[in-house]
Amino acid sequence: MAIIRHKAQRVAVLIDVQNMYHSAKNIFGARVNFKEVLKTAVAGRELVRAIGYVIKTESGEEKAFLEALVKMGIETRIKDLQIFPGGTKKADWDVGMAVDAVRLAEMKNDAIVLVTGDGDFIPLVEYLKAKGVQVELLSFARSTSQKLQETVDDFTDLGADPKKFLMRVR
Repeated sequence: MAIIRHKAQRVAVLIDVQNMYHSAKNIFGARVNFKEVLKTAVAGRELVRAIGYVIKTESGEEKAFLEALVKMGIETRIKDLQIFPGGTKKADWDVGMAVDAVRLAEMKNDAIVLVTGDGDFIPLVEYLKAKGVQVELLSFARSTSQKLQETVDDFTDLGADPKKFLMRVR
């Protein structure tokens, strides 16, 4: 299905930073170029909000990375890494991203761009589309739910252009 993109279109971009980080690292041995991802997501339209959902590690080593996201115009939502008895770790922003997407849809955004491969967002996509919001997805196809790719209005495979969307790990 062809989607509509024009300069006056209001767009919000929601980035599942951990999902993208781990996908790039595990598939390509690289880091995500979030500046290029944001530019592609916005596609010359009116950016209303860009939010990156991140997990704070125990060491705090992500401080410079978080500052870089903010300099790019990406707001950061930060959650502490949960460590349970027995060593199990949990880091999950799904509900927070979904609530923000619903709020942004109510603010008359024309399009919401999800940057994630997580199939848990399928009900959110269906809800947003039923409300008349165009839903776009940017992620690495190799680590993205096939059903999620089929459910959105438009899918961009970041892995199809690794030189643009990835940076080699130093």
